[in-house]
Amino acid sequence: MKSDEIAIAVNDVSKLYRIGRKEHASDSLAGVFIDLLKSPVKNFRKYRSLYNFSDVDIENPDKENEDSDIIWALKNVSFDVKRGEVVGIIGMNGAGKSTMLKLLSRITPPTKGSITIHGRVSSLLEVGTGFHQELTGRENVYMNGTVLGMRKHEVDSKFDQIVDFSGVEKFLDTPVKRYSSGMRVRLAFSVAAHLEPEILIVDEVLAVGDAAFQKKCMDKMQDVGEKGHTVLFVSHNMRAVTRMCERVILLNNGRKFLDGSAHEVVSAYLKGDRQTTANRSWPTGEAPGSDVARLCAVRVRTEDGENTDAIDIRKAVGIEIEYEVLKPGYVFMPSFALINEEGLNVCVAIDQDPGWRGKPRSPGRYVSTGWIPGNLLSEGLFSVNTTLWTLEPTRHMEYHQMDVVAFQVIDSLEGDSARGDWIGDLPGIIRPKLTWTTSN
Repeated sequence: MKSDEIAIAVNDVSKLYRIGRKEHASDSLAGVFIDLLKSPVKNFRKYRSLYNFSDVDIENPDKENEDSDIIWALKNVSFDVKRGEVVGIIGMNGAGKSTMLKLLSRITPPTKGSITIHGRVSSLLEVGTGFHQELTGRENVYMNGTVLGMRKHEVDSKFDQIVDFSGVEKFLDTPVKRYSSGMRVRLAFSVAAHLEPEILIVDEVLAVGDAAFQKKCMDKMQDVGEKGHTVLFVSHNMRAVTRMCERVILLNNGRKFLDGSAHEVVSAYLKGDRQTTANRSWPTGEAPGSDVARLCAVRVRTEDGENTDAIDIRKAVGIEIEYEVLKPGYVFMPSFALINEEGLNVCVAIDQDPGWRGKPRSPGRYVSTGWIPGNLLSEGLFSVNTTLWTLEPTRHMEYHQMDVVAFQVIDSLEGDSARGDWIGDLPGIIRPKLTWTTSN
């Protein structure tokens, strides 16, 4: 990669923190009084010790340290971001995402390694970051512009757009300390996105806003990226990440675990985060069920017969349920339910195979597969619950298993799905591709 194409270069970066140690509390009035007298000196030493790492081998973050107060937030992380790239950074809580953004925003320096940034950076890491609580919204807009190195006439040219986008015009001349958290994040994001930084860094803070404002923010960040600016985006909303970013970096325990296409990395993250995959089976002795029937395996399949946890929105996907019948003379009803990432039950599907409907089954293994047509489900993550009912001679639930497998529905934006030429967000639980006719 040519050096003039690079906006951000992170080279072997590590960040070390020292957490406070538990202190002994005096159990007598005299001891408490003496501790109070010693407090200024103790507090100074305690503060100084938090930034003293002379006893730590900084060159070897993986080396075991006897002190339990040492925390490596990042360990030897390296990556480059090209100009104009929109890159997502994902990972579980504590993975090091926010620490990395603080290093990139130069809020704190790395303990080891180097970060090179080419261009003006605007960051939105916390609600109201960079705002002075005693100043009004109007004054904070100009102050933030000055911090970004802009002249007054440049801020003037964008001022009306900033205010209109934020929706806080009525309170513009009110001190920011009286704003709600939602109002602060609206104005903060609007300033960060409209003052045209070469690099925009946005953390999960957008979750503070309501759904309509979050959509505006996503559209605006896409617009910033399409104009050739660089965007780094941290979120736990995988639909937003796959929609906005072509490339995603996955952090795990302070390390760069994966760096690749959004769909590949998000799929790997969802596997680890939910402890489930597109193929799950149970050993005979651990299989859920009863002495009548038990569940053997559940799989997510393509029409080509492959197991997959990433489904093209245009293609059919099969939910395959393998179960073992142990006793003869029973009529069964296999079924599954799809649950989306908001926890909503999208649908329940029941085995309607006419060859077996209402008929008792002999002992043995059976595989029931329900096919979900392409261009029906919306984008996002879906988990599968599965249930087996006995209908005759008695009605009884043999097993009910939740979150047994999961898969991600992906829209490639090639124009032949239900979205057509629309590249923005399409809300909804399902997204059917309908047959349209237009007359004149």
